[in-house]
Amino acid sequence: MFRYFDQLTSRIAAPFISETRRNSKVWQCRCGQSIFFPNTQCLACSAELGYLPETGRVAAIEPDHDFNVWRVLDEPGRGLYRRCANLDTPAACNWLFPAWATGEFCVACSLNRTIPDLSIAENGERWRKVETAKRRMVAQLISLGLPVIPKSVNERNGLAFDFVGVDLEGKRPMTGHADGLITLDIKEADDAHREAIRVQMHEPYRTLLGHFRHEVGHYYWDRLIDNSFWIDGFRQLFGDERASYADALEHHYQNGTPDNWQQGFVSAYATMHPWEDWAETWAHYLHMMDAVDTALGFGMSAQEMDLDYQPFPLETLYDPQHPGGPAFLAFVNAWIELAGMLNELSRSMGQPDFYPFVLSPSVITKLHFIHLVIQNTGGKADEVLQAT
Repeated sequence: MFRYFDQLTSRIAAPFISETRRNSKVWQCRCGQSIFFPNTQCLACSAELGYLPETGRVAAIEPDHDFNVWRVLDEPGRGLYRRCANLDTPAACNWLFPAWATGEFCVACSLNRTIPDLSIAENGERWRKVETAKRRMVAQLISLGLPVIPKSVNERNGLAFDFVGVDLEGKRPMTGHADGLITLDIKEADDAHREAIRVQMHEPYRTLLGHFRHEVGHYYWDRLIDNSFWIDGFRQLFGDERASYADALEHHYQNGTPDNWQQGFVSAYATMHPWEDWAETWAHYLHMMDAVDTALGFGMSAQEMDLDYQPFPLETLYDPQHPGGPAFLAFVNAWIELAGMLNELSRSMGQPDFYPFVLSPSVITKLHFIHLVIQNTGGKADEVLQAT
């Protein structure tokens, strides 16, 4: 398997040469019909479909002798699989896992500690939206080589999710992260509610996927930065996380953000505390990776357009001498061009900008730091870049 970032950058360099393009968001059924990440059945030939997280693709499957066990049609020697037990729930999970594995849930659904109260009529649809976003995030984490370990397997270092609503005392939950547990207010899945909160909080962007990518950034800070050799570099770029979080939160909501915050931060909320700066920048790194990968998979590129964006120099990077620096800059510059094109497409439909953010040189430095941390951990972020 080619390294993910290496594949991404090779696609950036030659996005219209089909031999070099690895389409990681669209696959083909046995009948030739295009199939997509959430699909459970081919609309053309009715073949059953399942997502294979270890290879990052959707494939046509058929039952083995035991109907509860499945094999991949185009790779008969790969092994046997079972379907996630959440396939027939409102979560509609299409993921597969090895038939020999214990349990009844795939790796993504195994992360759930609490699901919404399904006796509440609206929660079925809310849960479906939440799981759709969560699966996309988990698939990306796996593709980057990051460890995805359920708390049910490792209580101390694992990851878990609580999807909850108002408690018995009428108190609404706070979306956030604590010791590997990510809590999400299930009402965030209501578009009108989420948009009202976005306007109230003066946020340019608020989505379920954005929530997940931000909160999982906190989880990986605990796993990858705290008490590691990266901590000094983190404090140099993001600040000293030992500063009181409670005081920083109070100051942020009482005084707002500095007038010149765009020069050093990816968002206004990132100015609140070094932990939030990390989580916001981490989320944007995942946004950029996934969007560029998807766009190139569909043959979209602004490379031939004369957008007159000044490319960032090597000196912008956290480690300008790193051998992967030019590839990372190619990825960043491709993203900026793509975002400019997609913003104009959004405006042509009377919609808000696709990417309403500005990446300053300081933010690029932080993004490169995050990239190097991920590379050091899983080694697959470079596969994404080569694939672009």
